[in-house]
Amino acid sequence: MTAPSIRKVSEREARQVAEAAREQDWRKPSFAKELFLGRFRLDLIHPHPTPAADDVRRGEKFLATLREFCDTKIDGARIEREGQIPDETVNGLKELGALGMKIDTKYGGLGLTQVYYNRALSLVGSASPAIGALLSAHQSIGVPQPLKIFGTQEQKDAFLPRCARTDISAFLLTEPDVGSDPARLATTAVPDGDGEGYVLDGVKLWTTNGVVADLLVVMARVPASDGHKGGITAFVVEADSPGITVENRNAFMGLRGLENGVTRFHQVRVPAAHRIGPEGAGLKIALTTLNTGRLSLPAMCVGAGKWSLKIAREWSAAREQWGKPIARHEAVGAKISFIAATTFALEAVVDLSSQMADENRNDIRIEAALAKLFGSEMGCLMADELVQIRGGRGFETAASLEARGERAVPAEQLLRDLRINRIFEGSTEIMHLLIAREAVDAHLSVAGDLIDPDKSLADKGRAAAKAGGFYARWLPKLVAGPGQLPRTYQEFGELAGHLRYVERAARKLARSTFYAMSRWQGRMETKQGFLGRIVDIGAELFAMSAACVRAEQMRTTGGHGREAHQLADVFCRQSRIRVEELFARLWTNTDTLDRKLVAGVLDGRYTWLEEGVVDPSGDGPWIADATPGPSAKDNVRRPIR
Repeated sequence: MTAPSIRKVSEREARQVAEAAREQDWRKPSFAKELFLGRFRLDLIHPHPTPAADDVRRGEKFLATLREFCDTKIDGARIEREGQIPDETVNGLKELGALGMKIDTKYGGLGLTQVYYNRALSLVGSASPAIGALLSAHQSIGVPQPLKIFGTQEQKDAFLPRCARTDISAFLLTEPDVGSDPARLATTAVPDGDGEGYVLDGVKLWTTNGVVADLLVVMARVPASDGHKGGITAFVVEADSPGITVENRNAFMGLRGLENGVTRFHQVRVPAAHRIGPEGAGLKIALTTLNTGRLSLPAMCVGAGKWSLKIAREWSAAREQWGKPIARHEAVGAKISFIAATTFALEAVVDLSSQMADENRNDIRIEAALAKLFGSEMGCLMADELVQIRGGRGFETAASLEARGERAVPAEQLLRDLRINRIFEGSTEIMHLLIAREAVDAHLSVAGDLIDPDKSLADKGRAAAKAGGFYARWLPKLVAGPGQLPRTYQEFGELAGHLRYVERAARKLARSTFYAMSRWQGRMETKQGFLGRIVDIGAELFAMSAACVRAEQMRTTGGHGREAHQLADVFCRQSRIRVEELFARLWTNTDTLDRKLVAGVLDGRYTWLEEGVVDPSGDGPWIADATPGPSAKDNVRRPIR
């Protein structure tokens, strides 16, 4: 059996590649960045930003049209049953303009704001999560978004009108041996001899939309040579180009209508004019695209929360046990309370982040990442609680329920469909590390050389002087703050106490981070359990802040203000319990013991514990062979007709 083609990369090189792809500067304020530094900048999010009247009118008009389409033209049960979105449904979405929701009207798009784009995804995703994924992958990370930010005018003129109305796009980064570590990227784009283009070779995995796509954004490594800087580079590629083979349509536990596959490139010629940005800028383009692109996942989790609440309310009122509706039993009622409060807070997080993205006054890279992390985790918890509320019916498929005469409620499907959100577009574990890196950026910018083993003593001396000045000004501000004054934020009424808590907790979070950096220094990056808890605390504090600001906006504008305040209050009380547990676990945990145990597991000391079972797994390598070359398989690409 041929061994997989694997590009060997050291830990240091992998870290350098990831670091180089980061946006290095903070040109705009960031509420979340300040929060991690112990500074509660409520002024950056309150009063809650509001969309322009024209944006609201255009957005609401499209939502009304989309809702009618969802009610009459989308058969979610059929998509789940057949594992495919019907061509007529996709063509109907094209006619609505749904492929161009975020594309400017001058290119034939709808020109919706981020707020209304996310609301549209929440709506259509509730009808069919597979359709939500198709539209999101096309617009949030596919061809339109990177071209909007980094494309030339010629590229925008050539591709955006197609993306707005007719052509589906996909984003191809992952490879069989390349997931969250792009330094191992093996797909190559070799410049041709005449300078007119590149030749692509390689295999891409988990290509959402790749089976039906017309256009692809492909990340490939350009070898460094005379006249070529080289590095990971982004290209727009025609999906029907000679040499491209969709070798497999992948199947998953959820999102069964997802058009996700394996795509092989063999000697595929791409014009130089189709390169997005300069050579070597591919990862930076991908990460910048995701700054707002990540908001689409939590937006669909909002829709899942809303549907979960509706089903939980209706079912638990109709179902009676021991003489009263099950909602009146505390064990079930607590789950409903969690779903309601969390849905309110998650919608607040997504709407606030989206509106800030639309206004373009703040840097929202951390806010969007926190929204993705919080939304994907809480979405799964809410779906799990819904299944538990439904009991045996929650575990039963909608088709089975319908067959025996009951309402076809796809609760188990929701749980399966949402599970992927904790993995793709940055797994929870990777999001923890990504956000943590951004959260400590201020520290690394002044003290990074102190813990860099490659820096000279002179460099370390200069860094020490710089850090001394920064911390002399910063640390005293973490001792006391507005959160200790009983009348602070009193315009928020009963929610003021929660905002005071957020302010105090933000300072405590910053103190904890500083103490950890002082204690572990260069080993801080290996303390992933600690960093994950730090980030989770920040996510909870951001969600509490967003919930309170949204509730107050609703009170002042007359829209369900009293109920919004109650939802925000309950959410904050639930969240504060989680935050206190996370703070306690910063220093009281089993992280060290876990590492020792894992070492023993990998050394084979506990293989006796695995005895007594049968492994139903099939034969074959853990990672498929991705050696470049011509395809030996049939092309299963399926253009929409």
